[in-house]
This record gives sequence, structure tokens and C-alpha cells, in this order.
Amino acid sequence: MVALGWFTRRRQPATERSVLAGEASAEAARKSSAETPLPQTAAEPEFPVVGDEQAAAFFDLDNTVMQGAALFHFGRGLYKRHFFRKRELARFAWQQTWFRMAGVEDPAHMEDVRSSALSIVKGHRVAELMSIGEEIYDEYMADRIWPGTRALAQAHLDAGQRVWLVTAAPVETATIIARRLGLTGALGTVAESVGGVYTGKLVGEPLHGPAKAEAVRALAAAEKLDLNRCAAYSDSSNDIPMLSIVGHPYAVNPDGGLRKHARERGWRLRDYRTGRKAARIGIPAAAGVGAVAGGTAAAVALHRRRR
Repeated sequence: MVALGWFTRRRQPATERSVLAGEASAEAARKSSAETPLPQTAAEPEFPVVGDEQAAAFFDLDNTVMQGAALFHFGRGLYKRHFFRKRELARFAWQQTWFRMAGVEDPAHMEDVRSSALSIVKGHRVAELMSIGEEIYDEYMADRIWPGTRALAQAHLDAGQRVWLVTAAPVETATIIARRLGLTGALGTVAESVGGVYTGKLVGEPLHGPAKAEAVRALAAAEKLDLNRCAAYSDSSNDIPMLSIVGHPYAVNPDGGLRKHARERGWRLRDYRTGRKAARIGIPAAAGVGAVAGGTAAAVALHRRRR
């Protein structure tokens, strides 16, 4: 009751109390900014953890590591080399655009996309497509690598950790990109081949959605990784299954569904699509600084490599 009396005796209009509260808060902020800040980040564990051999990082490819869809860029390169006609290119481009804009999977539509892609490579030798893929990377993909995401991957490599791409793109294309970026390797969709020639069929299904999570689990078991110590990065809500099985999930350039999911669960957010600062949730300070410095370094390195 004494405390209640203290409040009631000094009753003031709400507007005046609001002004006083605001002034007091501003004054406190000015004083705290003038003082030497406390090392609040000192208690945060270093991330990525240097020398942790049971930790690794898994990166989605399309719109996470690279702007756009790798399969579409690969298709552009094949069209340039007369693998198919302009009408087929337009159809393929529309399929990719529809999928990216819709953000949902219609089984019939996805089957149409798969059939189109497989029909393009059917009858061609794997070695031929790999060689062409190297050229296509230089022509259409190298300039589309996000420097910020590249820096995140490099931070894991510098810490002595392995870094894998995990994508629905063909494993051959994903492997080329991983090698060019200096990553450990890639998990991707496997197209069937007999005697080194593509048959036009898949082995299993596209590495998409839940299939990515299963691939990561299988690789982690084979490589003796602890998923609780691993990180995963993606832009798509379709990759929530993969992000959910690691201890350090990141939403990079997220779509609306993933951004909402990440905020609800306190996942880290990064957005490299504009110059604005991305909303950040629980991002270690060292990682934030590293992304800026590393992003610049990665951009310079990529430029020099292309010269």
C-alpha cells in the first residue's frame, strides 16, 4: 500500500508522464553511449567453432548462394550451344519463373519441369555435360554469386569445417559450382546414366524439400558429423525440414514463409538482396563483422579469378 500511495500521490496527466519517460530514456541512452560499452558479446561462443571436426555447413544454392536458379542458367548455356530450340527455352523459363513466384509445389507442374530438364540431356554423355557446365559457370553463374553468402561459407572453411551445397539442381552442376567456390562438395539431384550416357530418368526423386533433409542426415552419418553443431542456410520455406535438423539454421534472402518461420523460432536472418541492413535475430557479432569484411574479400577474389 505504501508503494501504491507513492504512485497515486504524484498522479500526472498521461501525456506529461509520457514526455518525462521519453526524456529519461533519451538521457539514459546518451549516458550509456558515452560510456565504454560492456563486452556483451564476450560471453557468446565463437561461431563457426574453429577446429570442430564434427561440425559442417550446408548451403542451399538457388537464391541463397547464387542469384536465380542454377538449372535455368544451365539451360541458357545449353540453348546457346543449340541443344534445343527457342520455343523449348521459353517453356523452360516459364516453368522456372512460375515455380519461383508461386512458392508452392504442384505435383503435375513439378513433373513437367523434371521431364523438360531430363529430355534436354537424354542421350548426351555425362563427360560432355560436365565440360560444358564449366563453361556455363563462367558465362552465366560466376557473376551471380552473393558475396555475403560466399563469405559465410568461407568462414566455415577458415574454421576448418566442411561446406556442402545441397540443391535440387543436377549433382554435376552443383559439383562444378562447389569446386569453383572452393567448397567441400555438393548434394544434388542424380540423373540416371548408363555407360556414361544420360537415360532421361532420375535416380529416386529431385533433391527438394524433405529429400534435402534426408540427404543431409545420410551425409552426416557417413561423415560422423553432429547435426546439433552444424549450420544450414537457405532462402526457401521449402527447406525448413533441412534447416530444422541442424543446431544453427540461417534464413538467407528468405521468402515470406521462411522469414515468418525464422522470426517465430529466433533463427538467424541475413538478406543480401539490397543495400539495407537485414533484420537480425541472434547473430553473433563476430559473424556479422566477418560477413562484411569477408564479403568484400570474396568479391575481390571472384573478380580476380574471372580476369
